[in-house]
Order: sequence, then C-alpha cells, then structure tokens
Amino acid sequence: MNRISVIMQEGVEEPSWFANIEPFVKKAMEALNFDREEVSILFCNDTYMQELNSTYRKIDSTTDVLSFEDGDEYEDEEGKWKYIGDIAISLDTLSVNAQYFDENNNSELKRLLVHGLLHLNGMDHGEEHIEKGKAPVCQMLVLQEKILESLKDEKIVL
Repeated sequence: MNRISVIMQEGVEEPSWFANIEPFVKKAMEALNFDREEVSILFCNDTYMQELNSTYRKIDSTTDVLSFEDGDEYEDEEGKWKYIGDIAISLDTLSVNAQYFDENNNSELKRLLVHGLLHLNGMDHGEEHIEKGKAPVCQMLVLQEKILESLKDEKIVL
C-alpha cells in the first residue's frame, strides 16, 4: 500500500486525465517494490518549473520533471510510513517532449512519472538522458524503460 497526492499549480487548468494519475502511480510504485511510501506530484507550467529549477538547481531554464527526495518517516493510525518526496512535472514541456520523441502524451507522461519515482528511490542517470532512437545504458534509464514496458497498456491520457 502506498499514498499518492496529486495537485495542480494554482491557476493552471486541470487536464481531463487528472484523475487517472493516482491509479497509474500506484501501479508504478508496486512495480518498483515501494511499500508504505508516500509521494506528492505537482503538475505546473514552464514558468513555475523554471522558478523551481532556478531555486533548487541553480539552472535558469525550465525542465520536464524534477524530483525532491525527502525520506522522512512518520506513524499514523495505519502504521509507519516513509515520505519519499515530491515530483514536479511541467505540462508545457510534456507536450514538447512527446513531439520530440514521436510519442503521444500518454507515453511521455508515464515516462516522466516513472523517471521521477526512480530519482526518489535514490537512483541517478548522471549526464545520460533518454535520446530519440538510442537505447539507454545506465542502470536507472534501463530500469525505467523496463518498468514502462511492463506498464505499456496502462492509460492516463485517454
């Protein structure tokens, strides 16, 4: 069992597929063997993503996904939990990426969500990034593609 909180940046219109995020993330977390862990996912625009990237990474440009690892543990009436952190995804860059990779928004959104979860699980890809037409080499990106293959029939964006 895991907990997922999905929120929209204030002033950004909620997409029609917004309610489909939590069920997909639960399946992705199960595929990654997360148990009794909690994550928060923020959907925002490029302007806000640029602010986050500038503030926390000192990079004054937008990006597609950012992960903020936490690791705090807490206990409530349901037992012990680990708050693994926050994921921010730019809806603007999501569409740009989908076009670049010749993918639909559904596939690209799933990639960004799994990518964020892997970072919250302590994984990193260094300087390597997914490139159009090129198979990944590093452990994180290879695992990302394996998880995405196992979830290929899942639909978020209908």
